[in-house]
Amino acid sequence: MNEKVLIESGKYPNTYKTSWVMDSEPLVSLIIPTYNGYEITKQAIDSILEKTTYKNYEILLIDNNSDDEVALSYFDDISNHPQVTLLKYPFPFNYSAINNFAAGYANGEIIGLINNDVEVINGDWLTQMVSHAVRDEIGCVGAKLYYSNDTIQHAGVICGIGGVAGHSHKYFERDDPGYFSRLNLNQNLSAVTAACMLVKKPIFEQVGGLNEHDLTVAFNDVDFCLKVKRAGYRNLWTPYAELYHHESISRGAEDSPEKIKRFNEEARHMKSTWPKELANDPFYSPNLTKNKENFEING
Repeated sequence: MNEKVLIESGKYPNTYKTSWVMDSEPLVSLIIPTYNGYEITKQAIDSILEKTTYKNYEILLIDNNSDDEVALSYFDDISNHPQVTLLKYPFPFNYSAINNFAAGYANGEIIGLINNDVEVINGDWLTQMVSHAVRDEIGCVGAKLYYSNDTIQHAGVICGIGGVAGHSHKYFERDDPGYFSRLNLNQNLSAVTAACMLVKKPIFEQVGGLNEHDLTVAFNDVDFCLKVKRAGYRNLWTPYAELYHHESISRGAEDSPEKIKRFNEEARHMKSTWPKELANDPFYSPNLTKNKENFEING
């Protein structure tokens, strides 16, 4: 890639926005798994199709055992769109396996893992993310995600918070600058959420995709990012790709005994697989708390 870099003043004094200008638009395959969820899935796909200024992308909509007639009718209808392909995954829910399955059908040079409960805000979100994902040294690229009430849902992942990992600046106000203006700066991080993540397909394949055996629901994105980082790439988060994330609407909360047991097992797997990474995230000061996601002083 021939890198053309544009440097502009950032939102705050002594900060800068660095943009990589692309000569072409590589094909991006956006993978969206769903189970029913007609309204949120339609909202997500409509927002992508209507607002995204980047044109060279395909949507792979993965139906995981939907049984709602309204949803099924919509899936059939939207699959007639030239940029949308409907795939069926008729097996028990396994987030990692669903995305690995879909990646096999992706025609794009870049894969995007996208939740069915996101909603695009700024039209150049995909351009911003792709401009980083195509860089040779970059692995995973994450976005700035908000709850419906305009507070931060995701501004990158910090390893070690809460025992395994937590979201940077969670619940901060949308216009808050964050810790040392980090909410408005492109930055390297150990991990980003797969609710909206881009990565080159060869890298996805190189690290073996998501762990569908040990991490069927939780932490598979953190594990994936750490594998990508271990392979020699830098993971990156950009505040210039903004979306709403109406979190876990379709899957629900982790509140049943079965879900709690599975979650605890996946947490134990992460702690045994990545003990050093969870103990010391290089993108987070050891002087800050690991009990909260607000960057307060440890004490």
